[in-house]
Amino acid sequence: MGEYADLPGVRTWYETEGTGDPLVLLHGGFCTNDTWGAQRADLAAAYRVFLPERRAHGHTADVPGPLTYQDMADDTVAFLEAVVEEPAHLVGWSDGGVVALLVARDRPDLVRKVVAIGANFRPGPECFAEPSMLDEMTPSGPDLAFFRELYEPVAPDGPDHWPVVAAKVLDMWRTQPTLTPEDLARIEARTLVMSGDDDLMTLEHTTALYRAIPDAELAVVPGASHLVPLEKPGLVNRLILDHLAQEPAETMMPIRRAKPGTAAS
Repeated sequence: MGEYADLPGVRTWYETEGTGDPLVLLHGGFCTNDTWGAQRADLAAAYRVFLPERRAHGHTADVPGPLTYQDMADDTVAFLEAVVEEPAHLVGWSDGGVVALLVARDRPDLVRKVVAIGANFRPGPECFAEPSMLDEMTPSGPDLAFFRELYEPVAPDGPDHWPVVAAKVLDMWRTQPTLTPEDLARIEARTLVMSGDDDLMTLEHTTALYRAIPDAELAVVPGASHLVPLEKPGLVNRLILDHLAQEPAETMMPIRRAKPGTAAS
């Protein structure tokens, strides 16, 4: 069961589970909290898990105007301040990963650590492995049928609003986000970048994201797609929990992480 928080940008539905330090799960585009089903129990065994559903997703209503990652990041900041009330770990998948990166950039005081799964920092045409898929997706088409089935039963705007939301999300994917390596270099939180080895985002883009964030760590899960949290939940959960609980260990032969003045650097 969940409840609503009256935030400045949008009245936001959220759920909570577990006890301990706060961890906020940020779902993907078109998704609801149901898509975290393979992670909730493991993460809630160690943390107080908060699951907000962003504007135009799940139980949270749409708002006038286009959807933007920055607005959703601002909503998340308001959620952290009003509901969580202390700095939290952020675990974001796909669009949720983009939101997590923006929050970490804008409000380092509210973020402990970050896990960004299948995230991107440039618009879809620049980073999708198959950019043509953006032109093939339509609100009534088969590619979005799974997401439409998630949306229609719970949306406060009613099932007839689906085409509006679908068009907004697709437009957002075509044109956003527009972050630069310099933007990402401002992220202070220790960050784990994760993807499947056959992800929607190219491996080159994922690697560029990893390289742009100071002291980031990278996990490419073998035999997995953009849906890696559903496909390899045990491994994904272990990677998340290890990242959140442990400080980085000094490696035996550092290159990227070599300290200034050492031979490797």
